[in-house]
Amino acid sequence: MLPSSLSTPETLQQLVADIKTWAKEFGFAEARVVEPELTQYKDDFKKWLDNGYHAGMDYLANHGDMRFHPEQLHPGTRRVISLRMHYLPQSVATVERLQTKNKAYIARYALGRDYHKLIRKRLTQLAKKIEQQVGDHGYRAFVDSAPILERQIAEQSGMGWIGKNTLLLTPKAGSWFLLGEIFTNLPLPVDKPTTTRHCGSCTACLTQCPTDAFVEPWVLDAGKCISYLTIEHKGAIPVELRSKMGNRIFGCDDCQLVCPWTKFAKHTDEDDFQPRHNLDAEDLITLFEWDEATFLKKTEGSPIRRTGFENWQRNIAIALGNAPTNQATIETLQNALPNASDLVKEHIIWALDQHTPS
Repeated sequence: MLPSSLSTPETLQQLVADIKTWAKEFGFAEARVVEPELTQYKDDFKKWLDNGYHAGMDYLANHGDMRFHPEQLHPGTRRVISLRMHYLPQSVATVERLQTKNKAYIARYALGRDYHKLIRKRLTQLAKKIEQQVGDHGYRAFVDSAPILERQIAEQSGMGWIGKNTLLLTPKAGSWFLLGEIFTNLPLPVDKPTTTRHCGSCTACLTQCPTDAFVEPWVLDAGKCISYLTIEHKGAIPVELRSKMGNRIFGCDDCQLVCPWTKFAKHTDEDDFQPRHNLDAEDLITLFEWDEATFLKKTEGSPIRRTGFENWQRNIAIALGNAPTNQATIETLQNALPNASDLVKEHIIWALDQHTPS
């Protein structure tokens, strides 16, 4: 039963206005309310799984139909508050860094503190603020950590549209932002959904993907995606994709960088998203020479921890193979070879071959 303070449409509408104000006070760029209808995405998602486009991410095939029914994930859910937060620091180079082949390129969301921790904390603060206003509202906060179709929910909330690169785009900020959700049992008035996807005839993200990972518009083959390969994938990187990875050692931003909507990107003022340990501009050789203790110390509280030290070395070995040929690069690879794991050794040998005249 609703508290008497929310007994009229007017008081509920005012609560939504307050929630959007509070969201900005907690650092979110936007908050919108939706009553999601997600069953329409079920067939396409099943087809994507059946085609094996989820690669080694078996967890995406788990949980049955739960991702299409938010009320199963959190019983009593009547609405979802969809929120986004900018993460790109103004001082951080993007295209310029990709073009400097002896420098490492790390996806710009991963340069600072793990966004899961930051955004989850802010979502919880917002949910408790709502609770202070209306009492217990049966909420649960999520940040990319459960079977949730977060981009579809955001699209239905009117926040933007899903682009051909499968990312959420908005004319207000391109796609340089992260999403989070609050599931609630409050019957809040909903925002108008997005009804048009404004990509038009543009195919920049599809044609300029370094590894041709897009099967067609809105369909990504994760097994070819550099973000998957450098973060989620365990084992050897397919040989035919290594030379295409360039200096990208953790994640990939290319399909954002070439998107025309990127010109509307907004920058973040959040300290936690600022680069740590010079990760936005560090030499590949410097990072490759980290031992495991250094890796663990310098990636504490960072999303980079997810890939693990061995895969970190694997990724950098490939990048060094794609770097300009010089004595320092060759010696660095040769010096690492004797003590490398079998997995890393395979990629070091490949990298050295790239610097050997044919």
